[in-house]
Amino acid sequence: MKVVILAAGDFPKSEYPIGILKSADKIVCCDSAADALVEFGAIPDYIIGDLDSVSEETRAKMADRLILNNDQETNDLTKAFEFALTHSPSEIHILGATGKREDHTLGNISLLADYVLMTSAAIDMITDYGKFVVINSNASIPCKTGIEISLFSFDNTLKIHTEGLQYPTDDVVFDTLWKATLNKALSDSFSVEMNHPAPLIIFLERN
Repeated sequence: MKVVILAAGDFPKSEYPIGILKSADKIVCCDSAADALVEFGAIPDYIIGDLDSVSEETRAKMADRLILNNDQETNDLTKAFEFALTHSPSEIHILGATGKREDHTLGNISLLADYVLMTSAAIDMITDYGKFVVINSNASIPCKTGIEISLFSFDNTLKIHTEGLQYPTDDVVFDTLWKATLNKALSDSFSVEMNHPAPLIIFLERN
């Protein structure tokens, strides 16, 4: 089961995220993202959130697909993610989570660190420029030789050893977001070894 969550940031424009959107088994829209999807020419399977920003027209046409969730302690992306988990997906692809307001972009990306602890499904956040993946333990990550790769963690006790990247990460202290950015892949995969399990968000440039 491949679930796509469409958030209300910039609607994808490039071929790869559009292809992911078209191949989804289920599309879960965050509130007003449903309007953008309908304008694109596709139909959401579900629309979730407090529903305060969905157009009246979409609300009327998609009344049987609306899921009201007024929880003010979380955002619409997390509401959509938790709902997606009820379908036991093997893959969850998040689109439209970046762009527009920068605080929303940063918040949405950081949520990946929470989501990896909630499921064993493969999770990524795809943009027009690349994708964020998230891991919680040692892993080998497929990539393309020469692309830029950035690592982000919110755990300043985490130590990471990598193989297959141009610059070593052994001495990096993850106390600010820039610390392990703009590395480069030396081959078609790289490995990550952690001193303890912790969410690690990885951005892979699209070549």
